[in-house]
Amino acid sequence: MKDKDKTLRDSATMRWAMLILISFAMATNYYFYDALSPLKEILNTKLGFSSSDYGFFVAAYSIPNVFFAMAVVGGIILDRIGVRITGVMFFLSMALGSFLTYYGATDYYNAGGLGYAFFNSFMNDYSPALKMMSLGFFLFGLGAETSAVVISKAVVKWFKGKELALALGINIAIARGGMAAAMIVSPKLLTPDWTTPIFFGFVLIVSGLVAFVVYTFFDKAIDRQIRDAGQEEASEAFKFADLVKLLTNRSFIFVALLCVTFYSAVFPFVKYAPDLMVNKFGMTLELSGFIVTLLPFGNIVFTPIFGAVCDYKGYSATLMILGSALLIVVHLMFSLTMITPYVPMFILGIAFSLVPAAMWPSLAKIVEENKLGTAYGLMFSIQNIGLWAFPMLIGHVLDTSNPGVATIKAGLGAMQDYANPVMASFLGEIAKFQIYDYTNPILMLAGLGTVGMAFAFMLKAADRKLGTGLEKPNKADVKN
Repeated sequence: MKDKDKTLRDSATMRWAMLILISFAMATNYYFYDALSPLKEILNTKLGFSSSDYGFFVAAYSIPNVFFAMAVVGGIILDRIGVRITGVMFFLSMALGSFLTYYGATDYYNAGGLGYAFFNSFMNDYSPALKMMSLGFFLFGLGAETSAVVISKAVVKWFKGKELALALGINIAIARGGMAAAMIVSPKLLTPDWTTPIFFGFVLIVSGLVAFVVYTFFDKAIDRQIRDAGQEEASEAFKFADLVKLLTNRSFIFVALLCVTFYSAVFPFVKYAPDLMVNKFGMTLELSGFIVTLLPFGNIVFTPIFGAVCDYKGYSATLMILGSALLIVVHLMFSLTMITPYVPMFILGIAFSLVPAAMWPSLAKIVEENKLGTAYGLMFSIQNIGLWAFPMLIGHVLDTSNPGVATIKAGLGAMQDYANPVMASFLGEIAKFQIYDYTNPILMLAGLGTVGMAFAFMLKAADRKLGTGLEKPNKADVKN
């Protein structure tokens, strides 16, 4: 390659620096998404949330992407106007949403603050706190999924034909670090005010916005270099036929169906996992949060390794099958055994490294680069169908399998607020005897994992027939 044809992405130092910068921005997204996962019990006692209420709140994240196809729309916008404007716009949505989520939990709001009367005037089966926090999580989700599409396309821009799967693997690993931090940090920020973990998440989202704004200057520079070097792919106006083409591509269909089933058996589980540890194994909130971090820490260690395997050896479809099988084992262990949760959570960390490390780079083989934003957006929207439905379904199954538990816990929590320290401690001990049985919800997720593994087998069969090259190395200069 002549010097005049070289761009910033030909510098290993520059492309890896850009990866770290945008991955940090993505990690703040993941932090806030899981910042409330260790707080399910506290939302019950402080705000009276039942498991169904909690599921409703979590599901609000996915509403814009399920019912308004915002990830698809965002992907189309991304393909048309580029990474910079799209990313800033949706990071701003995340910042506003994270603030409103925090605001809905505060004493100021729940004592009749701005907006309380309005949210108290309709849907009286749901508390004003639940409605305001759900609105915030809705706006956060509207930006979060599309920002993930933006980051994915940015990584492809810098690493296509190079260490793409490794880069995407490291991107995922750093993002999962945000999830791990949420599980560890949130329980430690509960005093003096239990809403501090949510506010801290908002501050991190703002820092992620700043990091992405810094990235836009480098993105503009590389766009100019790509254009001057004549390496720019032709940009085409979006056509409805693009979506039709994707939805009639068998490889894309099987990847998307694997995505929705696999992620629906993981992310909603993580939302309830700390509470499962507390109820099934009698752990403290801090310890349960720590055990859940084995999942993201496993991602941090294994995702780059499996990404490198896909880059230099191939076998992406095979790795997706293996990861799906491990997911089934994990949920059967959690639902039917009393084995120490360290073991299944560690295995889940491996499973949740195998599938994403192989799946997301595969799209670059199935779809043209100038349609990748639309493809990623469609994948995220399909994925969000499960992320919307299953948190509510888990909460419903949990409440129906454990009648009366949520009401008793909320009542004891309200009494603690007005009791003297000795009585409050006594009421807290009584509350520990109100235990949720998680067997049925987790068995449901094991069944979902089985369906996902079937789609992984179908994807491998389609790859053999269509020759998409999923079993071949991703790196352009590596041969089998």
